[in-house]
Formats: sequence, structure tokens, C-alpha cells
Amino acid sequence: MNERHFGAKLTSDGTTFRLWAPAAKRVDLLLEQQSYTLHAAKHGWFEIKLAEAKAGARYRFRIDSELDVPDPASAFQPEDVFGPSEVIDPANYVWRARDFRGRPWHETVLLEAHVGAFTPEGTYRAMIDKLDHLVETGITALELLPLADFAGRRNWGYDGVLWYAPDSAYGRPDELKLLIDEAHLRGLMVFLDVVYNHFGPEGNYLSRYAPAFFTEAHTPWGSAIDYRVPEVRAFAIENALYWLGEYRFDGLRLDAVHAITERGEIPLLHDLSLAVGELAAATGRHIHLVLENDDNCVSLLDPGDDPPHGKYRAQWNDDYHHAWHVELTGEKQGYYRDYQRAPLSDIARCLGSGFAYQGEPSEHRSGMARGEPSGGLPPTAFVNFLQNHDQIGNRAFGDRLECEANPKAIEAALAITLIAPAIPMLFMGEEWGSKVPFPFFCDFKGGLAEAVRNGRRAEYAWAYERFGNDVPDPLSEATFRSAVLDWDMRTGPGRERLALVRQLLDIRRRHVVPRLAGARFGNARAAGNGLLRANWHLGGGLGLLLAANLSEHAVTTAPDEAAGSPIWGEAGGAFRPWSVLWRLETK
Repeated sequence: MNERHFGAKLTSDGTTFRLWAPAAKRVDLLLEQQSYTLHAAKHGWFEIKLAEAKAGARYRFRIDSELDVPDPASAFQPEDVFGPSEVIDPANYVWRARDFRGRPWHETVLLEAHVGAFTPEGTYRAMIDKLDHLVETGITALELLPLADFAGRRNWGYDGVLWYAPDSAYGRPDELKLLIDEAHLRGLMVFLDVVYNHFGPEGNYLSRYAPAFFTEAHTPWGSAIDYRVPEVRAFAIENALYWLGEYRFDGLRLDAVHAITERGEIPLLHDLSLAVGELAAATGRHIHLVLENDDNCVSLLDPGDDPPHGKYRAQWNDDYHHAWHVELTGEKQGYYRDYQRAPLSDIARCLGSGFAYQGEPSEHRSGMARGEPSGGLPPTAFVNFLQNHDQIGNRAFGDRLECEANPKAIEAALAITLIAPAIPMLFMGEEWGSKVPFPFFCDFKGGLAEAVRNGRRAEYAWAYERFGNDVPDPLSEATFRSAVLDWDMRTGPGRERLALVRQLLDIRRRHVVPRLAGARFGNARAAGNGLLRANWHLGGGLGLLLAANLSEHAVTTAPDEAAGSPIWGEAGGAFRPWSVLWRLETK
């Protein structure tokens, strides 16, 4: 798919270069050792077509004879964000899994991964060797942290400045396509995390020649993007279609959409979903759009809308994670204070109706109401998890749940999360109980590097006061290296945990997934003695029943003796500590 307004467009008779630069008086193309003046067109566009420009050619734009910049829609940056852009032939890669059309949303089991830390090599090619492990575990979808080109050799990915260019630290574009193709050959979907709420702090020149990209508002990470401007809106929507079309990603997770600032306009999210829906309908593919949204906005969600038609399959359920984290660790700082009074009741509410916050005031947000009633949505409108990159990495040491909680308690939480009807997600290595940290890391230079260091010192002052230089330096390569997965543990100390996760996902695949069509929330409640009960209405006239003892002590009250058969756990008798029982009931 190569029908783009932005970026270099390669055809059989040359390449067309276009740049939207409404604040520029003149734009020149620097192609290899030659310079060409672009023609000014309407509405701030500049363009030129050159027969001599072939695939592999490297180029820059020169703005008003004073500033050389990469193409903001560059398809590849072989020399990082400050170097020249490269013309890429999208037809060069020959796809093999041509008949793969994705998988229905209800079959999704996600594993979130950072390409650079997933293997010691840190490349797309190296990830291919681990795909069989995902399939054998019961994972059906690999979700990659953002790939948009960022400054330096290492980064979480949320500082991307060239949205169309997969970062060269991990390999070339065709190697990314090879990874996706190999995943599809194994029946795996591949999702991509994308960031449309801000640009990274280094390597972005848009404010010089296209200041209309930005508003006066700010996000926690930089200037807000002005999607009221048609060209700006098109830039984001075309980017989504580019990843889904040219690279054949099966879905996108949109980062922190609550930080997208719009006033009085048709929301970008609506238009983006419509455009993706048209692509899905035209190609016959299952394409899934997922949100991260701190506002818990129910009106944006509809997992059954296939293809998408203005809405989104699901939202990452931070409430679910936060309640479990407080229950398992007792931590109450920051946003965890919103869950400190009754974390088990918050878990029950998430299991019984989606969000924990459905319009209640949030202490962490200075008493502001947060969320909307969510019980009318299907359970599959929620992506539930016990860990992810944020919740691990936004800690002073990037330590995982395994380092803070009772292993038996974690296993009980997994037994609930991986079988419950919501869409489950694991963070890379969680399936074998990895204790490898995932601290924040980046590779900025100069003043920006010091600003990052100082920001971390301010945010985690208690840790620096107590541990000093033992707190990981986010700019150090050693910090990044500490995050590389411990694959040997999978067949060593982690083999029992991995076996458990595989068993749980097999139960999900055989007993729950086939009945998720038409699934509805039932009821959930928590008792002061640690007993948790929940039920859901599944397709085919069946019910799914959960009973769990989430405490260190045996519970004398036995689980309900309901009609139907156990699919996980032991029925009857007193409930042992951290035990979980799942049943299928006939209605």
C-alpha cells in the first residue's frame, strides 16, 4: 500500500517528494550530492518528482537555505533522526503469509515486548527465533512497543519523532516485515504501540517549518498536537494506515489518548477508526484498535464493531492492574492511593463490570470524577494485566512484581487474569516469572540527557536519598542491558511458572474463548476474609463461575456447589490460601 500524501513516493518512473511546510518560503531537496528546488503548491505544500531518485537514495530537505531536516514522513533513517532519509521500495518484500487475515478479537492473548530488550541481539530477526515459544505458551498476539524513529540507539519508544520510520537500531524495514510475516505464518497477530499525543524532545523540526502542528496546550511530554488542522489530522491517520497496510500489523494500541487535545471538532479518534475500518473492509482482515485512556471513556469502546466504525475494540484497564498491585504488594504511593481502602473490592468491581472508577472522585486527581459506567460493555472491551512496561518501568529500579509479592499470590492472580473473559496481556518474560528489571532507559545527549537525569532524581528523590548511585542511570547503556530478558530461566527456575501459564491459557482456549461471543458481565463480590466470587454469562447458555481465596489463610466457607463442572482448581472442602476454582455452569 503506497498511496500516501506524506513522504517520498516511489513509482516506476522515479520518486515524488512532498513536504508540508506552510511556514517556509523555499524548500530544496538535497539528494545525494545534488540540490533541487521544490515547487510551491497550494496550502503550504512543496513537491518535486525526480526520475533519477531510486530506492536506496538518501535525501534531506533544506528549509529557507538555512536548515537541513529529514523527511517528517521518512520511511527509514539509516543514520538516526539527524541523518538523511532513505527512499524505500514498499514492494521489495515479497509476503508469504498472504492469506493471513488476522484473528477475531475474542481470541486475543497479548504479550507486550520491547524489541531491543526481548533478545540479547535486540533485533527484529532475533525475535523470530522466539515466536514458536509464544505459540507453545498460548499467546496469540505479539505487541511491540513503539518503533517510530527516536534519537539515539536505545529508548522505550515513546520519544519517537519520525512516525513513519521504524527505528534502525532494530534492523531495516524489510526485516520488520519478515518478523511480521513469520508471526503470521504461525497464526500469531502482531500489534504496534503508536503515540499520537506528542513528538519526542529531540530530532523534531516541525515547529520551524510547520508550527501549525502544535497548539498552545501541553502534555506531560511536550507540546500538544493540533488535530483541528486538516493536514495534521491526515498525518496521523495516514500513519495508522501505513503501519496496518504496508507492514500488515494486525492492530494498534494508541498511547495515552487522554492527552490528545481537541476543542470543538470531530475527534481524531473517530476519524482514525473510520479510516481503519475502511481498510479492514476492503482487505477482509481483522484489524483491532485498542486505547490507553486514563479517562475511562466508555463511549469510545465497542469490541463487536467489526470492522471498526468510529470506535475501538478495548481499553487497557489500569484500574485492574492498580487494584491487584495494591492487593499483592501493599504499596499505596502515587496513583495506588486510589485503591488502598479496599483493593479486593476494586478487583471484584473490575471483574464484575469493567472499570473500578466509573464516575467516582479520584483522590489522586484532586477529587475529580473519573470514568463512566462500564457494566453494559462486553468483558472483551477490557485488556487486563498484572504487569506492563509502564507499571514496571515507572519505578526507581524498574523492578517486577516477582520481586515484591508472594509467588503463590501471583499465581492466583494469573489463574484469575488468564481465564477471566476480559482480554489478557502479559509483559515479556512474565510467563516464566522473570525477575529481570525493565527500568526507564534512553540515549539522549548533552543538556537533554541531564534534564532526564534531574527529572528522575526529582521524581524518585526517596530512592536516591536511600540508595544513591545504586539507582539505575537512565542514560547508561548498562541500565538498558539490565533489561534484556533472561531466556535461560525459562527452562530453569521458571519452568514451573511457564507450565502453569501454559495450562491456564490452554483452559482459556478450550473452554472460554469458544463461548465469548455474546459474553456479558454477571456479578462479583469480595468478602473481608479474602474470598472472591464472580460470574459471567457466556454464549451457548453457559455461565462461568469464579471462586478464589486471596488470603494467607484457609477460608472455611466452601465455594458454591453450582451445577456444572470444574475447569480449573479443586472443588469441595475448605479453600486453601491463594486457591482458585473455575466452573462452567449450565443455565
